[in-house]
Amino acid sequence: MKIHEFQAKEIFSRYTIPVTREILCFTPAEVTSATETLGLPVVVKAQVLTGGRGKAGGVKLARTIDDATQAAHQILGMDIKGYMVEKVLVAQGVKFSAEFYVGLTIDRKTKSVIFMASKEGGVEIEEVAKNTPEAILKFPIDADLGMTPFMARKIAFALFNDFNLVKQATTLFQKLYTMFLETDASLAEINPLVLTDEGNLLALDGKMTFDDNALFRQKEIAALNEPTEDEQKEISAKEKGLTYIRLDGSIGCMVNGAGLAMATMDLIKYYGGSPANFLDIGGSSNPQKVIDAMNLLLSDKHVKVVMINIFGGITRCDDVARGLISALSQLKIDIPIVVRLAGTNSKEGLEIIKQSNLTVVETMSEAAQKAISLCKDCAKQAPYLSSISI
Repeated sequence: MKIHEFQAKEIFSRYTIPVTREILCFTPAEVTSATETLGLPVVVKAQVLTGGRGKAGGVKLARTIDDATQAAHQILGMDIKGYMVEKVLVAQGVKFSAEFYVGLTIDRKTKSVIFMASKEGGVEIEEVAKNTPEAILKFPIDADLGMTPFMARKIAFALFNDFNLVKQATTLFQKLYTMFLETDASLAEINPLVLTDEGNLLALDGKMTFDDNALFRQKEIAALNEPTEDEQKEISAKEKGLTYIRLDGSIGCMVNGAGLAMATMDLIKYYGGSPANFLDIGGSSNPQKVIDAMNLLLSDKHVKVVMINIFGGITRCDDVARGLISALSQLKIDIPIVVRLAGTNSKEGLEIIKQSNLTVVETMSEAAQKAISLCKDCAKQAPYLSSISI
């Protein structure tokens, strides 16, 4: 789960990590008032759940009140990578002499929290990692010891020569680590961490994401969630007993079991196609799940063909077939469907499906190739065409 910059910095403040004075605004008039309160100069920053705000024109320095108001007019309503800007953060302008990057995330290789630090702050860390990976220092944190004073000082000395800054950074890094653990974060970064002209370290920007599986014990943080359309679909699917993740392809997949779902996507890719999603209907025999799953697939305008791949174990193929027939009768479906039924009650399921005069093919591989072929030819095909594989 992602949160906005202003929310991340509010959490920083709870852990006494120094941040700029700032006010959240929703209208140009509020920006004008905030600028008068904070004093000039100010920085007007778009609040959207994506990076690249500066490059998109969503961050502007204002040296006069009129500049701040004009910046608000320009930024509010702006589209940044598909996100509409509905609010801006007006932050106090700060004079600084250096920018740094620090961040914490989970490292699967070392199976630990890893602290990342770089003297090249103020730019997208992904660009630094791509162009000059040696500029990013990485320090695995022992889970039993945590962020010890020794480790915090070691990281601080890698960034600073001034002992006063090392002392500041040591305390700040320990607080950042404590915050990371106590909030069940999966990412916490400060970019940039600046050295002000007064000789203080200050978090000029902040970013945090959280482990969705831990939100049940982070009620305050969970309440900050602003799901996107795709994320809302995932939440809705979970409430109906489905596991759904949208991808960028055009072949919608409906499968029972995570392993089979992954194999189905691999097979589609192997034959040159592109899956539009991961969708696991689970192991229960519930026809309504098929209807809900079909509704979910059809809500994605990029889906040109649906491939249903069921291997009956706990899931009964005849129940899936009934759900499919119900979906066909209830929903307006004008795209091809390819289905594979095998396992528990597959013969009964096929008998149910045959009543709808659907075409049968022989194998899962043939079904995947058929789905790809139909996807390529969908513009030339009849409005509705279905294939079944067993």
